Amino acid sequence: MDDIVEGIVRVMAKAPEKRVGEDGLPVPPYKVYNIGGGQPENLLDFVQTLQEELLRAGVLPQDYDFEAHKEFVPMQPGDVPVTYADATALEKDFGFVPKITLREGLRKFAEWYKGYYR
Repeated sequence: MDDIVEGIVRVMAKAPEKRVGEDGLPVPPYKVYNIGGGQPENLLDFVQTLQEELLRAGVLPQDYDFEAHKEFVPMQPGDVPVTYADATALEKDFGFVPKITLREGLRKFAEWYKGYYR
């Protein structure tokens, strides 16, 4: 979340310039930016890291049976085999490169979750 908030704050501080199209009509002032680490993350690695951080933070008991709660299903409509955020435009326009690792982000999430719900 830290990288997302930082990216949004930077983009909000510098709105795109107003432009007029070839037809003389205003072009909506927007631009899309990806905010992310720039590399794909394996879903099972994500799940494993989340499990570890939920246990470390004490959100779940050490003997929690994760395997009993996992259900593997085939790819669903709309699923993509590989995806990641290309933050090149964000870096070019705002000098910002997301830097929070997956583990660090999930650790902060687990700590927040424990504090908020317990």
